[in-house]
Amino acid sequence: MLREHNPPTSTEPWLSIASSHSQVSGRDLLPSPGTTFTAWMSGRHMRDLDGLLQQFWDDFGFPDYFGWNFPALNDCLSDLAWLPADHFVLVIEEAQEILDGDPVSLPDFLDILLRTGERWSTVQRPDGSTQARFRTLLVCDEPAMSRLRNAALAKRRQQGPGTLGIK
Repeated sequence: MLREHNPPTSTEPWLSIASSHSQVSGRDLLPSPGTTFTAWMSGRHMRDLDGLLQQFWDDFGFPDYFGWNFPALNDCLSDLAWLPADHFVLVIEEAQEILDGDPVSLPDFLDILLRTGERWSTVQRPDGSTQARFRTLLVCDEPAMSRLRNAALAKRRQQGPGTLGIK
């Protein structure tokens, strides 16, 4: 469920969409202290699927077995064992440009980010301690906020709760 914040829009605690003209600092949305891995990406380099996957490959240092498709992106974001951190933060600036050349894939991508946040936020380690958290902040121009919010919820409306809608 998306919640309206003044001014960022948030999906539970794991996906936020903020205007690039927002008075709220992205730092206000960061996790509590601990070892945090932060990836800063640009939507300008993510206009098609190849560019999007390349950004994740470069910034997250995905393993060699990465399959260069959405299921592989989902699998790698579900693991992240190669990154020793308590928290994971993904910031994508100019998010209005994400998958501009392939808008049909945008809901699938945002669904992966939502599901990743849910998994990292709710999974417990075998020793009973809470698993690291994964947060995403999409920074975009104001006209794109509702488009991104609707795209983020599109897969949820189609599937209902509890399903992974990955191509």
